[in-house]
Amino acid sequence: MEKAGKARQKSVGLTKARSKREDKRVSVKRTPSPRTLALNKPYGVLPCFTDAHGRPTLADYVNIPDVYAAGRLDLDSEGLMVLTSDGALAHHITDPQHKLPKVYLAQVERIPNDEALTKLRGGVVLNGKRRRPTEVQLLSKPPEIPERPIPVRFRKSVPTAWLQITLREGLNRQVRRMTAAVGHPTLRLIRIAIGSIMLGDLKPGQWRELTKSEIVHIGAASQS
Repeated sequence: MEKAGKARQKSVGLTKARSKREDKRVSVKRTPSPRTLALNKPYGVLPCFTDAHGRPTLADYVNIPDVYAAGRLDLDSEGLMVLTSDGALAHHITDPQHKLPKVYLAQVERIPNDEALTKLRGGVVLNGKRRRPTEVQLLSKPPEIPERPIPVRFRKSVPTAWLQITLREGLNRQVRRMTAAVGHPTLRLIRIAIGSIMLGDLKPGQWRELTKSEIVHIGAASQS
């Protein structure tokens, strides 16, 4: 009888221990998988989720929690932004040592000649330092893009041209400062690619979630 009682106690003890372990497994919270989005930031929207002055922000277009902008795009610029909850990915996109290409369409005053284009391609001096060489293409016709809510200033006596510019570094307002330095101020600026991620047919204010394959290929677009 004594042995039987001890056996029952041991069995009950093992059952309670198993139950506690199972409760612990159930109570462990799973870490949600990182989420990464591509957004077409409209003109006049801040590249952040809050603003003390009540100006339009990313929160007006994206309601996904815990994603943050991987890099900036100025209030008066438009186009592709990557928003992610993956800190390592955000660092990879923004760290200039990875030389991740970022492609822009820039509408500039007047039509740049070969000399101006050569200066842009060779790297313009900004902040007392010559910047990295850039890829610059003078487009033969305007790109097919949505109209801006606030039209670009237009002067009949001053023609405009569109450039496609690829940067592998990210100084503050770099494209605008580069084109101004060679005598062609930027009137409108749209980012259309970050590495292998393309703006595509996203309309202003629209976003989509990136696939795992797209995220993996962001690294493949870097140059060491």
